[in-house]
Amino acid sequence: MVDQDPWRSQLTLLGEFIRTQRKLARLSLRELADMTKVSNAYLSQIERGLHQPSVRVLQSVAQALNVSAETLLAQAGLIVQAGEVAAAGVNATELTIRSDPSLTTAQKEALIGVYRSFLTED
Repeated sequence: MVDQDPWRSQLTLLGEFIRTQRKLARLSLRELADMTKVSNAYLSQIERGLHQPSVRVLQSVAQALNVSAETLLAQAGLIVQAGEVAAAGVNATELTIRSDPSLTTAQKEALIGVYRSFLTED
């Protein structure tokens, strides 16, 4: 049965986003936990969409992953994405890739990695 709860779906997307960013940063869950002063188990629950993180935790995770807090707040559904994507510092291409339900986490990571490599080429 498909989960009909939009908030639960949003938490799942947030968790996938955080996991993708952590892997792109080549950090283990334990390393991220050390950087954020948040327990390994709690971060694991967030990544699996099982727990709703506080704004403080989102800010800490954003800082550790070198993404804007606004990006994580948008992923958490706490700020409106439509019309605020550029203002919040969210890359629309990456947001589109991350939100595609037909891609696996590994595929999303690969696409974002390739996309970013094109941006850094001279």
